[in-house]
Parts: sequence; structure tokens; C-alpha cells
Amino acid sequence: MPDLLSHVLLAYAGMTAASWVVDPLTDEWVAVGAAGAAIPDLVKVEMVIGSGTVGSLLGVPFDFGAIGTLGGVLLVAGVIALCFGSHRRRAYACLVAGGFTGLFFDGLRAYAGGRAGFWLYPVTWRPPTPSLYVSSDPRVLGAAIVVAALVFVLDRLALDRLALDL
Repeated sequence: MPDLLSHVLLAYAGMTAASWVVDPLTDEWVAVGAAGAAIPDLVKVEMVIGSGTVGSLLGVPFDFGAIGTLGGVLLVAGVIALCFGSHRRRAYACLVAGGFTGLFFDGLRAYAGGRAGFWLYPVTWRPPTPSLYVSSDPRVLGAAIVVAALVFVLDRLALDRLALDL
């Protein structure tokens, strides 16, 4: 699953960079946002539990593929944000931001049909993909690790500089 780890690392890098200009975005909320990048990848739960099994348990038709869409991210982030009590709005914003990064990078993947998944459903219907990478390509994970490490070092250097100024 280099795809999932790449999404989380790239969301971490993006959220950390955003925290440099957005004061309320502390390290804890960066972690929540990075976790949100995994929401679209919850579709992989289907490898363990079939959609039909969940549908029969719920008594309604169910498809894990819907979780990997814009609507699925908004819904799942809302359910998870309810666990954050009085901070649920900030948690929801961070989870959705992370989920959007996951959807964005999913949209750049190569698909056999030349079209991305239904990740923006119902806004668009299978948009064309630039086919920049294959999800199993380890070079993508390597690039994500390098980017996240670079942002981590820059963030720590900025914190050290702030500590010296105080």
C-alpha cells in the first residue's frame, strides 16, 4: 500500500506548510489532517469485508467505492469529527482537507481506461487523468518520503528560530 502512505505523507507535508501561515493549525491538527488523507483509501476495506456483507448487515445497498468520492470524504469526515467533541468543526476541516489531498493525488494516478476514478462524483463523472504514476510505483512513495522529510526539517528549523527569538 505505498499509495496510502504516500497520501498521508503528502497531506502531512501540505498541512505542515499550511500551518506556517495559519496559526490555529498546530501539530495536533496537522496529524488529524494527515489521517484524513486516508479516508478515500477506506475503500480498500472491501478486500476484507465485501460490500454485499455490509449491505446485508445494514439492510440497505452498500458500496465501499462511494467512500473514495468527494461525498464519501465529506460524510466519513463528518462522522469521525463527531468524536472530537467541542473541536469537531476544526477536526472536520482538517479531515476534509486531508481527504481532498488524497482525492487529488488519486486523480493523478494512471488508470487503464485513461480516466480517473469517480472521486469527484457527483460533480464530474470519471475525469481524464494525467496518468502521472501507478499506485504501486515505489518511486512515488520515495518522493513522498523526501518531500515530507524536507518539510519536517524546515518546520523544525523554523521552530528553533522562533524559540531563539523569544
